Amino acid sequence: MIPLEDARARILASLRPTAAETVALAEGWGRVLAQPVLARLTQPPADVSAMDGYAVRAADAVAGARLTVTGAAPAGHPFAGTVGPGQAVRIFTGGFVPPGADGILLQEDAEAEGGQVTVREAVQPSRWIRRQGLDFAAGEVLLPAGRRLTARDIGLAAAANHPWLAVHRRPRIGILATGDEIALPGEPIPAGGIVSSNAHALAALVRAAGGDPLVLPIVADDRDAIAAAAAAARGCDLLATTGGASVGEHDLIQSALGEEGFALDFWKIAMRPGKPLIWGRLGATPVLGLPGNPVSALICGVQFLMPALAVLSGLPAAPPPTILVRTGAALAANDKRFDHLRSSLAADSEGRLVATPFAMQDSSMLKTLARAEALILRPPFAPPLPAGAEVEAITLGPLGV
Repeated sequence: MIPLEDARARILASLRPTAAETVALAEGWGRVLAQPVLARLTQPPADVSAMDGYAVRAADAVAGARLTVTGAAPAGHPFAGTVGPGQAVRIFTGGFVPPGADGILLQEDAEAEGGQVTVREAVQPSRWIRRQGLDFAAGEVLLPAGRRLTARDIGLAAAANHPWLAVHRRPRIGILATGDEIALPGEPIPAGGIVSSNAHALAALVRAAGGDPLVLPIVADDRDAIAAAAAAARGCDLLATTGGASVGEHDLIQSALGEEGFALDFWKIAMRPGKPLIWGRLGATPVLGLPGNPVSALICGVQFLMPALAVLSGLPAAPPPTILVRTGAALAANDKRFDHLRSSLAADSEGRLVATPFAMQDSSMLKTLARAEALILRPPFAPPLPAGAEVEAITLGPLGV
């Protein structure tokens, strides 16, 4: 068995991002930039007013002064002239500040009558003016390559006049569930069989991580059938199998793929749940062999598949993000396998996050995993800890797990 961290590092080091493609700006959310986004213009393009009021010369706009209004500058309709001594131009938020003006008289600090305006509060130079280029300048790098785009980023790219974006193609992930005993939800269940949940759960995990899942038909425990199904996924960026990764008589993934030229990198991880895990290549296609146990498969998905998807998507190689929490119960000493304790998550009276492990941690219990909000991480040989001790945890909600 190899350590969890070593296994993940070897997986991520062997992967490369997908090629770039061009998508419409409206389709960019959640995608990873393959090229940086540079500003195509300067924002704002000129000095603009931050408020409704009057563009004036600050030296003229002292309390009690009366100024002659010579025109207007609403947003999108710049005033064609210049503000001279004793003059004011009616201006609105976003309107270009006319030449000659160096301050804004707020409309609530002014009294308009006829063609004149009386200053009720003196104007400070540059006050309420947003200078040209305050937000960004033409040619400035606004978003770096390798960034997963948020709604805020989409708004920034739009403001920078980008209708199209160069992003990495969504990774295509083949998902192959194996086993004589499994059936799809809603189909007849064979004698002694169970309903298959892994393919659907892993497909959802792939979508949450920004990939496109290709769910292959369930394959029985037959070498030829497994090899044929795997061959059909050679065009994928990664093939994730589930089931058949252990050493039982019916665990055939390694032997079936080996006949097709599968090159094994490693097998078996010092972690719980999820020890039987395979990593290798079938030709150019990386293959991640996940356990058939549903909880093990999903936790391995968190620790290995999601980081792999991040790298394929163009993001830096990294482990799943973690937070520090207080444990809501005493923890026993751990053995040689890296453990993942399914836990609830809540804030205590002081606002600190507390993760409380469920009493039952059996790796067959999907209900427990579905109700879990965090995985408390227990490294190999971690010492016993009292309730209230600080521990590291992976939160499940934001990951879509």
